[in-house]
Amino acid sequence: MTPPQRKQDAVLDAEAREKIHLDILKRTGAYHANDHILLPAGHHTGEFIEKNLVITEPSFTEGLGAVIAKHFAQWPIDVVLSTGPGALILSHCVARAHPSRPLLAYAIKRVSGGKRRVTLPAEFHKLIGLGTKVLLLEDLVSTGTTLKLLIELVEHRGGQVVGIGALWRRTKKAEVAGKDVFSLVTRDFPTYPPDACPLCKKSVPLNEEFVKRREARKPSSSQEKGEN
Repeated sequence: MTPPQRKQDAVLDAEAREKIHLDILKRTGAYHANDHILLPAGHHTGEFIEKNLVITEPSFTEGLGAVIAKHFAQWPIDVVLSTGPGALILSHCVARAHPSRPLLAYAIKRVSGGKRRVTLPAEFHKLIGLGTKVLLLEDLVSTGTTLKLLIELVEHRGGQVVGIGALWRRTKKAEVAGKDVFSLVTRDFPTYPPDACPLCKKSVPLNEEFVKRREARKPSSSQEKGEN
């Protein structure tokens, strides 16, 4: 008979798995560490994740989605619901790998009157109704505000949120609105105001790339040429 796994062994296994997932994110170029980075809000940090870069490697995305699907395999799921392009593609991989073969839907995030809102497109209304079992999927969880809005949306339509999966969780809280969050990486990197930044005090050069990129962001485009 195989002896039961000790709690310490389980913790070590979880740490090993997380290291593997973190290494995968590094290989996609999404995770930046050992740097001095200016964030859009003006704070400084030594780490940063460009979550949209995770999905640029299809094989990695499929593998990460399969890990999340395996975690929730014991629960029947009707719909995987997400927001944003990165989370949507990861959700597709989760849905494909889950034994229930759930459908895929997405909600649209927007800010109105200074408040964040999520809206379910009309074509997806028929997918979430009374008794529908929904798995929520996010790429990055920080405050949990979007997830709380998604939970409210599902429950308002009579559905049931059976779980929450995430690529990266920046908060130590393992639940949102009473729902457990399963994340591939749980890592919160501290941020500092400029006058209290330890990296500034060490005179480490400030990397302003990500803020400049956002401010100067102009999508590449192509225009149909008119006929002469």
